[in-house]
Amino acid sequence: MSERDKILRYYRASGDADLAARLLDLAEATLKNRKYKISEFLDPYGQSIAETIAAHYNRLTLETNGGYPGAERMKAAFVDTEFLAYAGALDYSISCLSVQWDSRYCRLSHRDVLGALMGLGIKREMLGDIIMGGEHCYIMADTNMAAYIAQNLAEVGQAAVAVAQASLADIPAKEEKIKEIRSTVASLRLDAVAASGFGTSRTRMAEDIAAAKVKINWQDAKSPAQAVKVGDVISMRGRGRVEVLEVPGQTKKGRYSVLLRRFM
Repeated sequence: MSERDKILRYYRASGDADLAARLLDLAEATLKNRKYKISEFLDPYGQSIAETIAAHYNRLTLETNGGYPGAERMKAAFVDTEFLAYAGALDYSISCLSVQWDSRYCRLSHRDVLGALMGLGIKREMLGDIIMGGEHCYIMADTNMAAYIAQNLAEVGQAAVAVAQASLADIPAKEEKIKEIRSTVASLRLDAVAASGFGTSRTRMAEDIAAAKVKINWQDAKSPAQAVKVGDVISMRGRGRVEVLEVPGQTKKGRYSVLLRRFM
């Protein structure tokens, strides 16, 4: 069985074979042209697939770029190792757009902006991070889409917006507030651990999971009963994410001690 078939077989079980196939095509094209190929924007899970693929081929090096330091959604570059030795800066074709509105009359969220962009028929993989401010936001986008967005994005929700090209150098490094949480949970089910990390009830968390608001390792959560382990990252729409750092053991009452890191 070829390396490609092994990788596709592994990711077919999780429903990610299509993405894995597209990334494999880029990796194999790189080996043929002995230069590099750039992917679409990937979430952290997609980046992990790219890392897995690169690790299976001796001549490949993986580089990533999301347009600014600390980006979550990034493009992956499969680079021939020999080419990397003398190559200059890689062209990731990432542009930045500034979107402004009058904050006196409306408050816009990340979801509002993303919804407006999707309403223009733009696929999610053509968009990187959306960085929200009080009365503006920055959109990281594939360069081929930037002009289309600038010309067609006139409203977000009920707010009129002004869109302009911005320099990637103007984007501040991403800063996240981090809080460590030590707690005990009745079980290592997703609803129990996530409720502890996000400071809500287990019943409410189960409802949010059922409403597809929660992901684990950047994949849709399967059920409230899904098992959680050390290293897992639980993300919740509009609430940030929680990483499971440690599960030291059980208390005398049979509860599990957990150490979580919350990114807000």
